[in-house]
Amino acid sequence: MTFSAPLRRAVLSTAALFPLGACAPTRIAGALTPKGGTTREQGIAYGPLPRHHLDLYAPPGLPETAPLLVFIPGGGWRAEEREDYRFVAYPLAGLDCRVAVVDYRLWPETRFPGFVEDTALATRFLARREPRRRLILMGHSAGAFNAGCVALDPRWGAQDRVGGFIGLAGPYDFTADEVDPPGIFADAPHVQAAPGALGPATPPMLLLHGEADTIVRPGHSSDLAARARAAGRPVRHVTYPGMGHIGVLAALAAPVRALGLEGGDVLGEVRAFLAQAGGVV
Repeated sequence: MTFSAPLRRAVLSTAALFPLGACAPTRIAGALTPKGGTTREQGIAYGPLPRHHLDLYAPPGLPETAPLLVFIPGGGWRAEEREDYRFVAYPLAGLDCRVAVVDYRLWPETRFPGFVEDTALATRFLARREPRRRLILMGHSAGAFNAGCVALDPRWGAQDRVGGFIGLAGPYDFTADEVDPPGIFADAPHVQAAPGALGPATPPMLLLHGEADTIVRPGHSSDLAARARAAGRPVRHVTYPGMGHIGVLAALAAPVRALGLEGGDVLGEVRAFLAQAGGVV
């Protein structure tokens, strides 16, 4: 089945397909997603708090040195549940890698930097658990900010274990009053995922963004890509005409791809990046 270009753009430029904070559509998509023999180990504790849990997806016959893709969900630092991201995890595991989907503390339980500290804690835990795998951090929206902080800023104590960063529609440089509510970043009025200079320790990056994104402006990804290029660091920056904030994530879902609604080969970009950045530590 195919759809006209205007209809495809209309679907992907809104949050109607996979609305943030509404778990039913994403869980339905997860139930419809082929598993391909991939197993899921649920509720692995990476720290002492109730939100310190992750799910680990393992495709069959995977070598010990295949990469581990650590996916950090979005949701404005206010709403995210790892259970809602099976529709993302199974297709990613089909790229011959392990996939971890990570929960972290949310507002108002915590504020910045609590959720970044949780992301770093999960990264260090997975590095110890899977010492032969290269860790690739990936996130959407707020999750891309968390993952970007850990991958690009050494102060979180995990950059040396990160072999790559994939950001989907992420915000990387903003002020606290751009966030709802601003109290999430009350102690950091100007926020940057990478406040210092990018240098030799900066891992390769893949930055994907919809040009019709009205929630996180596409300039966040283009500005970070420009900084990486200026520092001589490997980066691939791709934008998708007509695609909105949720579209870049929904494009990974098997039901969306089966209907020809993805609007861009997001999965193919991730596949190519893993082939270059993954591998033995």
